[in-house]
Amino acid sequence: MMKRLVSFSLTLFTVCCLLLATERRALAYIDPGSGLLALQSAGAFLAAAAFTMRRRILALFGKNQPAKKSVVSTPLAVSAQKGNTRNAA
Repeated sequence: MMKRLVSFSLTLFTVCCLLLATERRALAYIDPGSGLLALQSAGAFLAAAAFTMRRRILALFGKNQPAKKSVVSTPLAVSAQKGNTRNAA
């Protein structure tokens, strides 16, 4: 396992060095709002990941107790009881 990690790290480092060494000057215009768009995309990705894994995150902080369900009585439930002659409508 450790051998794989070292091998992967060295490969990643080599690729990064090659990318930096072969860098070319970009003759293009980048809109000032592009950075904010990238930041917003990263934030949306993190929010979606947190929403998807919300049960695991809550369990990590110890808030995994089941919520108490409250019983809500409706007019239909009351009229369906025995001895009650009221109309539900």
